[in-house]
Amino acid sequence: VQLVESGGGSVQAGGSLRLSCAASGRTGRTFTNYGIGWFRQAPGKEREFVAAITRSGAGTYYSDSTKGRFTISRDNAKNTASLQMNSLKPEDTAVYYCAARIRSGYTDVNAHEYWGQGTQVTVYP
Repeated sequence: VQLVESGGGSVQAGGSLRLSCAASGRTGRTFTNYGIGWFRQAPGKEREFVAAITRSGAGTYYSDSTKGRFTISRDNAKNTASLQMNSLKPEDTAVYYCAARIRSGYTDVNAHEYWGQGTQVTVYP
């Protein structure tokens, strides 16, 4: 599957952004075959888990730092996933990646076989 993120940008602390992830299919597999995760990577830091959603969308998971501020969702009819980010903080500044996995391990970078190119989010104090 190919993933393309959009919606990044710059915002002041306390503001909101909505990231989108559009998936294009691979023969033999559909979007609902994949769990979707959002990860982020700040300069000089390792890529870290942000949020995840199960194949059906019934289950969602968040990191401690994003719980209560971010909301992950997906629309399987449109092959898209989204990350609504509210109450943004300067420490949320990073490149955000959408990723897809067949295997279990929603927080594990290595469990995700497919990645988008990333979209920059910058939060000013």
